[in-house]
Amino acid sequence: MKFLIAFWALIGLSLAQWDPQVSNGQAIVHLFEWTWADIADECERWLGPNGFGGVQISPPNEHAVITSPSYPWWQRYQPVSYKLGSRSGTEAEFVDMVTRCNNKGVHIYVDAVINHMSAQSSGVGSDGSSFSASSLSFPAVPYSSLDFNLACSINDYNDQNQVRNCRLVGLPDLALGKEYVRGKIVDFMNTLIGYGVAGFRVDACKHMWPGDLQIIYDRLDDLNTKWFKRYSRPFIFQEVIDQGGEAIKATDYTGLGRVTEFNYGLKLGDCFVGEDKLKYLSNFGEAWGLMNDGSALVFIDNHDNQRGHGGGGHVLTHESPKSYKLANAFMLAWPYGFPRIMSSYFFSGTDEGPPSSYKGQTKSVTINSDNTCGNGWVCEHRWRQIKNMVKFRNVAEGTDVNNWWDNDNQAIAFSRGNKAFLVINNDSYRIKEWLSTGLPAGTYCDVISGDYTGSKCTGPTITVYADGRAYFDISNSSDDPMIAIHVDARL
Repeated sequence: MKFLIAFWALIGLSLAQWDPQVSNGQAIVHLFEWTWADIADECERWLGPNGFGGVQISPPNEHAVITSPSYPWWQRYQPVSYKLGSRSGTEAEFVDMVTRCNNKGVHIYVDAVINHMSAQSSGVGSDGSSFSASSLSFPAVPYSSLDFNLACSINDYNDQNQVRNCRLVGLPDLALGKEYVRGKIVDFMNTLIGYGVAGFRVDACKHMWPGDLQIIYDRLDDLNTKWFKRYSRPFIFQEVIDQGGEAIKATDYTGLGRVTEFNYGLKLGDCFVGEDKLKYLSNFGEAWGLMNDGSALVFIDNHDNQRGHGGGGHVLTHESPKSYKLANAFMLAWPYGFPRIMSSYFFSGTDEGPPSSYKGQTKSVTINSDNTCGNGWVCEHRWRQIKNMVKFRNVAEGTDVNNWWDNDNQAIAFSRGNKAFLVINNDSYRIKEWLSTGLPAGTYCDVISGDYTGSKCTGPTITVYADGRAYFDISNSSDDPMIAIHVDARL
């Protein structure tokens, strides 16, 4: 018996930081800059019932309070201490959020800022702690000048030493090679694990040595057994912007956990704006030069590149809703990487923080009668087309791509085993086709145009005949030129 326990423990460790630890669904959403109270409510009223696996949250640590520009989003990435008092709420509100979300099967992934501290000359942080970046004094940790690398600037991204030891945009660079610094970071992350978080999005990994990160990750506690199986390890996904041409590669970090695959959304952007053909997506993934499937955290856009940061290319966002919904539908239907959905707020300037009062207090997310959001919040994860494709992915989990069809141009279709089928028409004309779906015979709700209520469809239906074929008529001028069906939405 002891041998079997040890064996299965080793199997779990072999997956370790690459396992998202989801229990409710197979995709997560980034609720960018939401308050802890609003996230807790959203887990209970929307995310849990609609099959979302988890939430990436904004950094929970104490941060600088910046008034010029006025309370920008990036003040969250200017740590003052590891106390849990931030623009999103108090430590008690954080713990309440984690508990309530876990109880609905929706797990929390913390954006961990561990590369640096705030570059503001001096001030008082969001939880009341005084600090002075000019003298490298952060007494609430405490950190002093002994805990930072030399005050050099990054001028050459082909110099690994410079990128990893010098200051990113002037931010004081923590000396992660020192045991004292690593110990403070490990204590911070283990506190969060003790409260019940499932893992971490680790910020700015390109600017930290993989060996230092390995030491930190290895010293993290197992996840809280109140919500996770014994020996479960924190999910790690690391931000590494790699679009080629630099000395540091995303693959330098894939041995430590998953890595954000920035090229994924850019390549899909090329396809859905018409610069590449959808027909070529039949082998989308590693064959396109993307990282290994099991190493990739994939997304269409994120909080950086929708603001023009993190490299160029065709970044699709909520501002181009037709292309954006098509790309998200493909991502959620296609079995490559682990997907993260972006949930945004409206902004007019790249520094602009979340909807807030003149004193920088974040406004609550209000919910309209049609399930959309108000108060300046976009809430892409509440769009019917995206929400229902999350369910599609959950239903299709564990199946392969079959029954590929294309029109040799910009219309494609494929099934996920005998569970689900997606058709996309991004071409310049209407398509009318009989296609092999691989699904059992029956009448299915199109979950793009409507919902499945358990007894009826609120939108059109598709009939699959005994031979598995169905007829699809999709106008290229439709707001949503696609159809999705799956076995859990069959009448």
